[in-house]
Amino acid sequence: MNARVWIEWRATEQLLRAAGLALVSLLFLPVLIFTAVVALTGIGAGVVPETVLLLRRIAGFKRQEVERWTGEAVPELYGPVAGALGVRVRTALRDPATYRDLRWIAAHALYGWLLAYAAVIVWVVGALVDGVWAGGLGNRAVVLPLVGRLAALDSAWSRTLLEPSADARRSAELADRVEELTATRADAVAAHGAELRRIERDLHDGTQARLVALSMRVGLARRAYEKNPEAARKLLDDAQDQVEEALAELRHVVRGIHPPILTDRGLVGAVRALAAGSGLDVEVTGEGLEDARRPPAAVEAAAYFAVAESLTNAAKHSGSPTARVELARTPRALRVTVRDEGRGGADDSGGSGLLGMRRRIAALDGIVQVSSPVGGPTVIEVELPCVW
Repeated sequence: MNARVWIEWRATEQLLRAAGLALVSLLFLPVLIFTAVVALTGIGAGVVPETVLLLRRIAGFKRQEVERWTGEAVPELYGPVAGALGVRVRTALRDPATYRDLRWIAAHALYGWLLAYAAVIVWVVGALVDGVWAGGLGNRAVVLPLVGRLAALDSAWSRTLLEPSADARRSAELADRVEELTATRADAVAAHGAELRRIERDLHDGTQARLVALSMRVGLARRAYEKNPEAARKLLDDAQDQVEEALAELRHVVRGIHPPILTDRGLVGAVRALAAGSGLDVEVTGEGLEDARRPPAAVEAAAYFAVAESLTNAAKHSGSPTARVELARTPRALRVTVRDEGRGGADDSGGSGLLGMRRRIAALDGIVQVSSPVGGPTVIEVELPCVW
């Protein structure tokens, strides 16, 4: 069987499936009538969402058939039918997709049969032609081309009836975007709260305790100054040491908020300094960033901390002595890629630093992709929206 004949036999199969589905559509119409009657009486409202879900399954089967024939998927934009009975009924009745499916199933109960009957007529005509001219001329000249066109017509009509409108697609995209931003905002609030608690803990347990001890030593030194100058001098020396330790802890806290090295050296220089202290042999490239306008401070900080977390994980867990950091400028984003050739298996589902990285990046509407198959390599890609 050559390719053309195989395609046309597929068309025949498609039409037979359409005829079967048209029978299902025809049998489903009484179900719709029953649902409408019991819903109007008020005693069978619970039937409505179940009928709509069954309608979605039938329409979904037709979408699969259209995709099977054309190679292009037919999008479906359904609202979730879940929750209390009243919510499920309202969702089922207010969803525009419900009326698209109803329009399709009513039309398909008619044109599905018509196209199937037309295919039968075409096959009969082809058989009659074969009876006059031998060699299957009827099949080649009449049946095969027309059956393929009938199958294409069935798919085109079904796609037109089932495909969401442009407004519906825009509304669905907007709803998805709102849901995504809601989740992102929740993550950002959680990350912000965790960061505030960390800063408070560092200040309370470290810097504040040292400043209290410093105040006490200065007070003791002042009391002992006239009676025992040596003891006072010793207390002042200790106080000076504590001042230096408090300053070091304050620098550590500030570095966790926005590393000063970012302000001094820029992102590429800061990442190179970070790489130098990572304990790994790290190659850093900054494509298009050396002489470019600097990104906003929040974007720089997020990229810096992403690299810091990635290199820390690589040094602790990968077993690889080397890593590579690529910083690249794109027209509307800053892209960061960190790669190591270690053992792989990185997973952010357990609440690790990767999860914190995702939250920090998501707060800026960025994207984090982690590829870490067992055996390596581990590649972490970060993309942060940025207007240069």
